[in-house]
Amino acid sequence: MQDVAAFLLIFVVFPLWVAAGFADWACHRHTNIAWTSGLKENLLHLTMFAQLGLGIAAVALLEVNAAVLSFIAAIFVVHELTVYWDLHYSTPRRNVGPFEQMVHSFMEILPLASIALLAVLAWEQALALAGLGAESADWSLRPKQRPLPASWLLAGLLASLVFNALPLAQETWSCVRARIPASPGPR
Repeated sequence: MQDVAAFLLIFVVFPLWVAAGFADWACHRHTNIAWTSGLKENLLHLTMFAQLGLGIAAVALLEVNAAVLSFIAAIFVVHELTVYWDLHYSTPRRNVGPFEQMVHSFMEILPLASIALLAVLAWEQALALAGLGAESADWSLRPKQRPLPASWLLAGLLASLVFNALPLAQETWSCVRARIPASPGPR
């Protein structure tokens, strides 16, 4: 069961998450975020990207135990609060159409699916967090005993950089440029 959970996390959930992030950026570009909700919404997007990046890095590099599961759960809660802040700010300022709402649905369910799959991967630790099972909760942070192959980590990092970080950087640049007043023409 753990092999299936790991496979789903690495080869299904993560790629879908990257694709959803790219689709969300395309929606922002389509609704001209630079001129509608602007830099403030973009900074919220960067914040959410950083939050999830911390969680993904923890899962990729550290042994999944009670400490990491708790960290991921905390990141999920903080991320959801940031999502609410983002939507509260942006929806009055720009059209968040049906397709973008569907993309947001994916971006909200995929972290929950990840948490569930992580609990399967570290089942005894998940039980320990609930006060059940035979194991005690392990609160140590330590590198994975069986690290993920470097090629997988590099592929995930590159996919996230190309399809998420670079588009977010483009969005930031567009928002910054939109705030700079146009210079007067030659006299």
